[in-house]
Amino acid sequence: MDEKTYNYRYVAQITIEATTPLKTASGKSDIFIDAPVLKDWNGLPMILGSSIAGVLRHSFNKEFAKKYFGYEKNKKDEGFGSRIIVSNAHLCDEDGKIYQGLGLPQSRFLEKYNNLPIREHTAINNKGVAKDKSKFDEEVVFAGSRFKFELEFLSDNEQESFEAWQNILSKLSDPLFRIGGGSTKGFGEFKVVECLESSYEMGVNYHEKPSDLNIKAGKKITLSSQNKPLKYTIELVPENFFIFGAGFGDDEVDDVAVTEEVVEWKNEKGEFSSKKVLFPVSSLKGALSHRVAFHYNRLTKTFADEVDDISKYIGTNNKAVATIFGAEKGHQNEGKGKALFSDMYQNYDENKTKIFDHVKIDRFTGGCYGGGFI
Repeated sequence: MDEKTYNYRYVAQITIEATTPLKTASGKSDIFIDAPVLKDWNGLPMILGSSIAGVLRHSFNKEFAKKYFGYEKNKKDEGFGSRIIVSNAHLCDEDGKIYQGLGLPQSRFLEKYNNLPIREHTAINNKGVAKDKSKFDEEVVFAGSRFKFELEFLSDNEQESFEAWQNILSKLSDPLFRIGGGSTKGFGEFKVVECLESSYEMGVNYHEKPSDLNIKAGKKITLSSQNKPLKYTIELVPENFFIFGAGFGDDEVDDVAVTEEVVEWKNEKGEFSSKKVLFPVSSLKGALSHRVAFHYNRLTKTFADEVDDISKYIGTNNKAVATIFGAEKGHQNEGKGKALFSDMYQNYDENKTKIFDHVKIDRFTGGCYGGGFI
């Protein structure tokens, strides 16, 4: 690629709001959590700029990505650096400000982030029960949390560069654009709350660009995407009841419904809601994927009593499941799924809840087990 001098800069200050829980895993585990969230020096959740840049790059075709996001040195040429600079995205407090400093007192709002929600997971086998040693848990960031970051584009002040810049910004409003892990499990969906755009010229006014994201600079613009994916809204009405257990009980019952708090914004002021009943979409996705495998095997006339190893036809080994729901990296059916889901929350209403009593029966005597009442 020909060398050019990029004396102009397009800059955008962007505030995003997680409309579903966000999973930005640190890549490490500790003695309490299998997959803790990435945190900054103050123990607050953050998103690496390289993660945002990586998702942006992946959303474009190879030619565009190579031209504007750079590429590594190879045998043919010396490579080319990225023209996109993305800062880390830092958590906003209840006033929409980034918490700055080290070891300073935190507001009650930010203190809530010292205990993030924990999602429990387990893999299910073809018999509908948990696989051996399959339980794991992961930390997520509250839905409604806001983050702020800066996006900078090195420009030659030509129309082509400006159009590329606008194309990059529009990706942030794409309904399919998600940040972090678990995008097919309901995590990482967000919306752009505010985008302030400005431009600078090196040696002229670039020194005026604020380095503090709490200082607003630029003109507010509205981002829009040309991508209009099919969106299905399904209303589920239980014939009897729904139960998504938290895995533990309280002083009244042995197994309580799983609940989470979310951040709600009113008049640009953030506050935590009361606990809401959570309908984890990973549970719905798991049930759907099992039915997809069943019907695909039925249509292809693959029956359990006619195959040697049933595991080859279920889960991500099933072509239909892998196509719709995705398969992990390195798998023979590797790829991102075609369907994206989002978690659901319901306000807790005592008038719509019911406690069910159960007794475990001894099949031999017909009597109840000692301590079998739940």
